[in-house]
Amino acid sequence: MRMLITEDEPELADAIADGLAAEGFVADIAHDGADGLWRALHEPYDIIVLDIMLPALSGYEVLKRLRAARVWTPVLVLTAKDGEYDEADALDLGADDYLSKPFSYVVLVAHLRALLRRGAPARPTVLRAGDLTVDPAGHHCRRGERDIDLTAREFALLEYLLRHAGEVISKADILTHVWDEHFDGDTNIVEVYIGYLRRKIDAPFNRRTIETVRGAGYRLHSTAG
Repeated sequence: MRMLITEDEPELADAIADGLAAEGFVADIAHDGADGLWRALHEPYDIIVLDIMLPALSGYEVLKRLRAARVWTPVLVLTAKDGEYDEADALDLGADDYLSKPFSYVVLVAHLRALLRRGAPARPTVLRAGDLTVDPAGHHCRRGERDIDLTAREFALLEYLLRHAGEVISKADILTHVWDEHFDGDTNIVEVYIGYLRRKIDAPFNRRTIETVRGAGYRLHSTAG
């Protein structure tokens, strides 16, 4: 397995690389974010270990640019920043796992093995259907260059439909995932909110993104644009 270690502490980077060699890993080392980003964009790595506090470019910025470039190599963030907001930021920007320093070497290897088992399926942090984009972490919705203001429930419904773009989603599934599995109100609430979304994301742009599939549910067209 070929991996990239982007870590600005040379002794730590070398120790990780030497230790992982015994586990069958071949490691390249980058000591700043700019070099790490360049290598990750141009070399075929199986996994990336990425520090957050890096010279040139922060680990956050490296993550953001990698995912924007549609590079889905699994990333383990390894950092001394152990606050819950730091962890949330890293995961929202596209990290696959997070480990705080100081760490157990045995645990590090276990995390890396788990990431390799999962592989690197496409998992964009920004959801798209044509020129319609939704950023769940930033809570932004846009059609082309135009921002669209959505309520929290409208946003949750659109996000759920985008995550299942191209699939027919039943009203029951929508109620379970967007409202609550114990929802006991009027199920027509789904139709009401689909109508709200259409008036905001489709009607002003002369689009038909959300299709009603009679007797089955709704489908959001993945290439709607």
